[in-house]
Amino acid sequence: MHRFAIRAAVAALALGLVVVDTAAAAGSPDKGKVAFIRNGCYLCHGTVGQGSITTSRGKVVNHTKLPVEAFIGFVRGTNRSMPPYSEKVISDADLTDIYAYLESLPKTADYKTIPLLQ
Repeated sequence: MHRFAIRAAVAALALGLVVVDTAAAAGSPDKGKVAFIRNGCYLCHGTVGQGSITTSRGKVVNHTKLPVEAFIGFVRGTNRSMPPYSEKVISDADLTDIYAYLESLPKTADYKTIPLLQ
């Protein structure tokens, strides 16, 4: 009986850690918006991550198909036109919040559905 109680306690603890870790990984859209502006992301990507249609700078970043871990990895190690950002510049917590902000935004309408552009 004692072994069962220990195993149950360990399982409950593990479940609690998973729930806490998932909540921590979710990020805060409100904090993410602040971090997106504060770190200058909007200068290339626009205030809602819509990207730039007039230049090659600032790709669309709202509703990326990347999971948060891949998003953070890209920001850390990109070798494209966007410079890589180390943890000294922007924390993983801020990037998780930025990701949450970008995912919380309404999806951009397909230009084919906008009558003025027809």
